[in-house]
Amino acid sequence: MSTFTFQKQLSRRAMLRGAGLSLGLPMLEAMTPAFAAVQESQKAKRFVGVSLALGLHNPNLVPEGSGRNYKPSRYLAGIQDLREDFTVVSGSSHPGVTGGHTAEGSIFSACPNARGSTTRNTISLDQLMAKHLGHETRFPSLVLNTNSQTSPSYTENGSMIPAENSAMKLFTRLFVNDTPAEQERQAELIRSGRSVMDVVGAEAKSLQRELGAGDRDKLDAWFTSVRELEQRLAANESWTHKPKPKVALKPPAQIPRDNEVAVERIFLDIIHMALVTDSTRFITLHITGNNVQGIEGVDEAYHNLSHHGMDEEKLAQLALVEQGVINEWAGFLRKLKSDSLLDETMVLLTSNLGNASAHDNKNMPVLFAGGGFKHGHHLAFDQKDNYPLPNLYLTAIQKLGLEQESFATSSNVMTGLL
Repeated sequence: MSTFTFQKQLSRRAMLRGAGLSLGLPMLEAMTPAFAAVQESQKAKRFVGVSLALGLHNPNLVPEGSGRNYKPSRYLAGIQDLREDFTVVSGSSHPGVTGGHTAEGSIFSACPNARGSTTRNTISLDQLMAKHLGHETRFPSLVLNTNSQTSPSYTENGSMIPAENSAMKLFTRLFVNDTPAEQERQAELIRSGRSVMDVVGAEAKSLQRELGAGDRDKLDAWFTSVRELEQRLAANESWTHKPKPKVALKPPAQIPRDNEVAVERIFLDIIHMALVTDSTRFITLHITGNNVQGIEGVDEAYHNLSHHGMDEEKLAQLALVEQGVINEWAGFLRKLKSDSLLDETMVLLTSNLGNASAHDNKNMPVLFAGGGFKHGHHLAFDQKDNYPLPNLYLTAIQKLGLEQESFATSSNVMTGLL
């Protein structure tokens, strides 16, 4: 019997149900081997997902060769000081995801979404992590966007979480203390929310007596989710009166709206400080801004450049923008590394578009760093018959110590990463 199967059969969260009561099992000796194995290999505590609305030009990103002896591509040549800290993945994508730009919602959920379909989305990777572990920090998760409120972060019921797109508001939310009146108002809102759930829960329990066995099971699962949310709300209430951390980082005074790379840097600096202060552990940043004419050598909009049609001049300008994006991502890794946080933080850079010029969702760009993995590889999968990227997501989930056998359309953990 494998360690993972054993964990599933005798989970620490296993429940005994009888006479209308649910009791959690105590820690038993039989559980020790399975959980000891997880604890021994578990290093990752955090996840940061950086997603690009306009992809990356694969010929400039994908290295020559595979394995540890790959030759760095144009985009990776300047960040080789971090070579042993990240893995390059090529030839991967989300099975069943099409639709070009409309597939943005599937970046971190990997939910199949055929062109023109109204298929309901599923929970995103970051929100699944936050659901189980987000209660340990002031903010269970941060969902951010450099330009708009759209995001690839989704709840369990398929609802998109609106992103914070103001770096100034983000800094204030994280590091500027609220007035006593504001603190009490926030606490009252949380208490009001809990009281509403109490009323709904009471009504639902009276309904339970009229339902069949299958529906009672569904309702019981709902009660469990309500209780979990209530616990998170109670934790948030306690945070409202605790002082926020003091940081040396100065609040952003001005946002350069003609330079999306500079905006990315501002957000990543704040994210870095959020991790340093342990204000949150699960973050997504979606990069969507279109204005890049503030970058030297660039005189067209980002979206126009992404639809280059292999025009040499457009490709040259696009390379300046995309190199800047990757360099800022690498700078973020260096800061985490200097603060001894990188080994405990998984950092993903990806996009729903493999070829933005053709609106192609295959061959997604993927750079995966940190988290205690053995990096330094180029995992080169089939460019025509893509490897399922959800396998990487499942690997990340398990690295956090969560008991999960699958995620979206995953088939297993990622080959070559463990």
